[in-house]
Amino acid sequence: MSATLKSLISLAEFAHRRHQLMQSIGSDAVVIVPAALHHRRNRDTEYRYRQDSDFYYLTGFAEPEALLVLLPGRADGEFVLFCSPRDREMEIWNGYRAGPEGAMRDFGADQAFTITELDQRLPELLAGRDRVYTPMGVQPQFDQRLARWLSAVRAKARAGVRAPSTLCVLDAVLHPLRLIKSDAELAIMQRAADISAEGHRRAMAWAKPGRYEYELEAELLHTFTQHGCAAPAYGSIVGSGANACILHYGENDRRMQAGDLVLIDAGGELDHYAADITRSFPVDGRFSGPQKALYEVVLSAQLAAIATVQPGASWQAPHDTAVRVLTQGLVDHGLLQGDVDGLIESHAYRRFYMHRTGHWLGMDVHDVGDYQLDGQWRPLAAGMVLTVEPGLYVAPGDDTVAEHWRGIGIRIEDDVAVTAQGHHVLSAKAPKTIADIESLVGSA
Repeated sequence: MSATLKSLISLAEFAHRRHQLMQSIGSDAVVIVPAALHHRRNRDTEYRYRQDSDFYYLTGFAEPEALLVLLPGRADGEFVLFCSPRDREMEIWNGYRAGPEGAMRDFGADQAFTITELDQRLPELLAGRDRVYTPMGVQPQFDQRLARWLSAVRAKARAGVRAPSTLCVLDAVLHPLRLIKSDAELAIMQRAADISAEGHRRAMAWAKPGRYEYELEAELLHTFTQHGCAAPAYGSIVGSGANACILHYGENDRRMQAGDLVLIDAGGELDHYAADITRSFPVDGRFSGPQKALYEVVLSAQLAAIATVQPGASWQAPHDTAVRVLTQGLVDHGLLQGDVDGLIESHAYRRFYMHRTGHWLGMDVHDVGDYQLDGQWRPLAAGMVLTVEPGLYVAPGDDTVAEHWRGIGIRIEDDVAVTAQGHHVLSAKAPKTIADIESLVGSA
């Protein structure tokens, strides 16, 4: 068995995905997907390799320097994989490779060739097909190679060889498939959420005034890795004090002080599937009066938004619901003045809540899938997974509000799967009630 075969998804499910895709494009088309590139970190070192999500979704193959070709109806095999050859000397330096033999034996490829054979074999595979589906614009060098392969096929027109005449963006046919998660995918995402929730619990327990934000990040990363996540799903945000008001804060280097709220937005990635959880809590274990007041508004908004998640509901429903609860809370506490409907219509709430209430979640933390269809918000369906993450952020320099509100940043985010009966909160094990948070913070 190849050392690269680690996916928690079965070979049968990968085959089903390819079959679904090929059925949707027809027998006169071809799919070509390149593997992700290595990215240099600095000088002669590279970032840890992570496979392209579309490529992995269709193959389970996590190696670099590979190319997937799907040829519906081809007698010699519909699933062709190009990959690096086995090379014992190079494997000493870079790790084991499946090679063409392993690609067929362990990953179900009908045919497999070395990546060095691309220029020779790709024009042959393209001949006689009308349309090419590929992720155009993602890798410019690959786009240039594809243009050369197509030119090589066109050069044989006088010999009766038909070249593809249309290039199609793969996203339009593949990403709707990725949007609906299978039971196996949901099981992985549940496990990723459980691991991530445990990371948040550990960070809360370790929080104390005088510690640095990166110390809490270290507890998160420790938990993710300890339980099998190869990496965080995105750069972890640990923002204390006024840093919690910076939506994409990433320095994580401030020393936390008594009286601070700390906002942690972090999730692990398990077998290429992401979790995405945000929790906000007092670093000294007790919410102040203003912090508690705004926290209760955000939590009420989140719970109301989650309640709208069900099959047939509009994608927009959680956001509209959260905005109304948040705006009412801002009026109740004097941060906004006026009629709630008018404040929503004028977007006055955006001073304190400037982002949307969620996004799709899956192999990418901001996962694929259109949010609108034919100009209308998409209806939710069983198998979709989304985040629900309202927040309130009072800028530290906002002198239009009372001083005790300034510098408070709160976001509460959960991962929610749409089910046939309604919804299931994957990240429910991460504490978010005031009582649960205050009993856990600083307990380590």
